[in-house]
Amino acid sequence: MRSVLNRNYQILTAVFFAFAALAPVAPSLARDDGDDHHRDGKTDVTTYHYDSMRTGWNRTESTLTPHALRSGRFGLLKVVRLDEQVDAQPLLVRDVRIEGRHHNVVYVVTENNSVYAIDAQSGQHLKKVNLGTAVPRPLSCENGGATVGIDGTPTIDLHERTLYVVAYVLEGSTPIHQLHALDLETLNDRPGSPVTVAASGVLQDGTSYSFDSSVQRQRAALLQANGNIYVGFGSYCDFKASQSRGWVLGWKKTTLAPLAHAELLDKATTASATFDCYHHAPWTSNHPCFLSSVWMSGYGLASDKRGHLFFTTGNTALGIYDSTKNLAESVVKLSPDLSKVLDFFTPADENSLDAGDTDFGSGGTLVLPDQPGPVPHLAVAAGKEGNLFIVDRDTGHMGGFSAVNVPKAVSIGGCWCGPSYFKGSDHVGRVVSSGGLQVEQWTVNTSQSPALSLEASAPAMDASGQDPGFFTAVSSDEERKNTAVIWSVDRPVGAHHQVRLYAYDATPAGSSLPQLWSGEAGTWPNTNGNANIVPVVANGRVYVASYKRLRIFGLREKHEPELQFAGEELEPASERAQFTPPTGPLYWGTIRAVDGSRITLELRTGRMLAVNVAKVVPQATSDFGAIGRALAVSGSLDSDGMLVASGIWRAKGASLWGEDREQ
Repeated sequence: MRSVLNRNYQILTAVFFAFAALAPVAPSLARDDGDDHHRDGKTDVTTYHYDSMRTGWNRTESTLTPHALRSGRFGLLKVVRLDEQVDAQPLLVRDVRIEGRHHNVVYVVTENNSVYAIDAQSGQHLKKVNLGTAVPRPLSCENGGATVGIDGTPTIDLHERTLYVVAYVLEGSTPIHQLHALDLETLNDRPGSPVTVAASGVLQDGTSYSFDSSVQRQRAALLQANGNIYVGFGSYCDFKASQSRGWVLGWKKTTLAPLAHAELLDKATTASATFDCYHHAPWTSNHPCFLSSVWMSGYGLASDKRGHLFFTTGNTALGIYDSTKNLAESVVKLSPDLSKVLDFFTPADENSLDAGDTDFGSGGTLVLPDQPGPVPHLAVAAGKEGNLFIVDRDTGHMGGFSAVNVPKAVSIGGCWCGPSYFKGSDHVGRVVSSGGLQVEQWTVNTSQSPALSLEASAPAMDASGQDPGFFTAVSSDEERKNTAVIWSVDRPVGAHHQVRLYAYDATPAGSSLPQLWSGEAGTWPNTNGNANIVPVVANGRVYVASYKRLRIFGLREKHEPELQFAGEELEPASERAQFTPPTGPLYWGTIRAVDGSRITLELRTGRMLAVNVAKVVPQATSDFGAIGRALAVSGSLDSDGMLVASGIWRAKGASLWGEDREQ
């Protein structure tokens, strides 16, 4: 009897495996692109925020635990020189063969259009390639450095050993965007690379509209999904807003052939010719404005397991939002082939967001992993207004646009930022927000509304004159107890505009997240552009790229001294981007009143200065949210003491103002 049973068991087993081999495998559109970078308990960081959902969570970090950070051994190990400012997140790949030797490699890109391959331990330069002349201050936009080259974080395909990156280059005197596919070992272009970015869309009136690189900024991190590379585009300071519009474009990964469809977010054809999208010079031919940009302060386009794309959009002209022709101020769900907007959510106060330039699109969209409970598929996003919305991302459930917000929100403070996500040892999902000046940790419970509950907060960081918010990452050893750490880099503070790296224990002590460590991590002299720095934590090291430097942090040997922040590494003021005229009257202040072409500026001393902006702003009105904003103005004083402005610059906070000049 036993032999008969064994023979039957063997037959059934053979039949089972035969059918299993023949059974079709369900496709997983997004899994082949950027989510498979954990090998042997170590980590390759191949895309922005670690994965295509943009969780910001490295769950394989067993070295940099709270216990290790409290040991006193953590600190700065290496400083690596670079040729320009870095606005993109570094990436990391282990075991890359370069010049006959194997290295763990950090890939860093700069605004000079340079791509570096750097040894992740020693900091040695292994390879460098320059992809072309970077564009000097496009459209005179001041919210960056002296040049714009590589502005968005690249993405790496481990299987093809290829890095994909968009460079902004001058071809003669014409700015163009080029998508490159670079060999990880040589940094040489793959066959068929680069391709020049081009696209067209159809406007509401049926006319064709062509992509124009001279007015489009590539700021959002690149996304790999569905065998494609996806890229979002926005504007430069909202200048040339009559031409600049939000785009999402895609290319086949293996051939760099463009997808058949391109998503143009704003298809409107008419808008007010007097509404000011951005109170700033130059205004020549700047009306009307359309925009609906995809920029997200550098956060990446995201995707779910089915390959759907998610992102947030920025402002447009007051009164022209439309859920079909102009998806401004929205979380958007896009089909993988870019042929269709599948769903969206727009906050109920969309009009006031447009009027005040309080973009929802200043922050990125995080796609949460599947959650237990009645609403398993969530996404979260916040913008300048500081409301973190928790959206049901299933098609038909996102909420659209209505008089009352369907998704609930929690308040996190102004957010030029993006959230992170991790699971604790209790297996509960947590969202980490970073609006204002504070890290906050929220537990996820889909059976309640809103689905986020504040669990704990970190101490507030030092105030910065830049816009509120910053970026975080989370490391842990899977979901093991007492291993999770929240990392962040603040905005520049102090006389030398230093940025600091912070580490917080993600296990709360009461309602607080204890600070484990903080230290200088670089400088950011071009303060009119936010320092949207994302720390990269991998394999016992932390990588922070800032202005002309990559800094590597980790655990020192017991008797190894910590490197100190060196004052001689600070760049002289002459190397910083200059946006103000070298001579003539110049003032910095806060707008207190607007009356036609006359504004009242409160200077740092409390003195009120009348400014005539007729030469630089065709029509200033009180409905565009200028009240309370910081501004720098230059020009000449008339006999009544009024400044007749020849230039105006939208400024950051008072701590970052330059010196006033009376003549």
